[in-house]
Amino acid sequence: MRSKEQQRATVLNGLLEGRYDAGAAAALMGLSSRQVRRLAEAYRRAGPRALVHGNRGRPPAHTLAAETRSQVVELASQAAYAGYNHTHLHEVLAEELGVLVSRRSVARILRSAGLRSPRRRRPRTHRQRRERSARTGMLVQVDASDHDWLEGRGPRLALVGAVDDATKEIVWAHFQAHEDSAGYLLLLRETVRRTGIPLAWYSDKHSSFKRNDKEPWTLAEIAAGRREPTQVGRALEELGITLIPADSPQAKGRIERCWETLQDRLVKELRRAGAATCDQANAALHTYIPRYKARFALPPADAVTAYRRLPHRIDLDGVCSMHYVRVVANDNTVRIEERLVQIPPGPRRRSYAQCRVELQERLDGELLVLYEGGVIARQPRQSDLPIRARRRARGRELLAGPGTRTPPPAPPVDDVELPADVLAPLRTRHPWRTYGATTKKRTSA
Repeated sequence: MRSKEQQRATVLNGLLEGRYDAGAAAALMGLSSRQVRRLAEAYRRAGPRALVHGNRGRPPAHTLAAETRSQVVELASQAAYAGYNHTHLHEVLAEELGVLVSRRSVARILRSAGLRSPRRRRPRTHRQRRERSARTGMLVQVDASDHDWLEGRGPRLALVGAVDDATKEIVWAHFQAHEDSAGYLLLLRETVRRTGIPLAWYSDKHSSFKRNDKEPWTLAEIAAGRREPTQVGRALEELGITLIPADSPQAKGRIERCWETLQDRLVKELRRAGAATCDQANAALHTYIPRYKARFALPPADAVTAYRRLPHRIDLDGVCSMHYVRVVANDNTVRIEERLVQIPPGPRRRSYAQCRVELQERLDGELLVLYEGGVIARQPRQSDLPIRARRRARGRELLAGPGTRTPPPAPPVDDVELPADVLAPLRTRHPWRTYGATTKKRTSA
């Protein structure tokens, strides 16, 4: 008996012995006179047992069976489910094994068995909330996650992906060796093909998006009034997509939380699929994306989409490629690193020597040489080596292709003045100024 029940037994004993009346007993126990008479009658027949609830000591009617509890503990202890958090394990038990147990019950069973969740919740830092975009396609967050996705079964890979800010849906993603400009161009091409052209991209300040070098401005950049864009920046400009660089990882928290979830759940899916190469990982990833959408995607606030159709005049493969400007050699060849493209004669045996041409390196390794918007030479991929990440679109301002935005007016070149402390060393070390002194030293020697 508990202390409250022992107190009631003492009062009822006094009531039956005549020391209290029903009103005084009711006041002492905090009950009504009617309830006191019912308790006194039950106490007179059954004794102190009448004061104890009838279900005390019995298992609850909705308690889990011992077999179910042991099954949950046994499955959580298997190597196939190692590292699963309680929520993920609860979903797998319900979807794949048919064990219908609530998430809190799974957590309670595993904690009682000494199996703690591998993920501990940390106290959150105060941050100001940014409301989601109202429509799909208004803002797409892009990033790459370098992680040991294959858990040592294969090479370390980087997952490059895009998440719609309005729905948390993975628009598209793929695995590759490392984060580079070619991977983001591939991401741009596939997202535009599947959904359309979004209004803006929200990214970090990786060198694929933003020039982080310390090189001085060229005369062409001074005349244009801006730095030469990167390969990804040029492609976004041609498609009319605004690039918004984030100042912190927390600013693009939608895709950061997506990486956090995938590093927990997708790793297990790749383990169960036995993925050991990049191609196998991509196959398992594209199988898992619809399941991720069904589990985590949210409906947009406005059903009208903001994605735009790709105009027919724009060659998407050409936009999402590496662009360079080259001068044709006297033997009508164009070189890009170790590859050499021979340009055939033009109309009436025309020679393109000393002409400025645009060289496009497609994502599949094909090289195209364009002159005045037309293709004059083509070379298929010659090896299986990956495309090198050349992040700068060198000489892009010399060829204004379709969709290129007009730069803002720049100040005249004559108005650009360098500080005196910069000009002084240049004047002192200039070859023309040191030539005479060098000649005199050699003559005297």
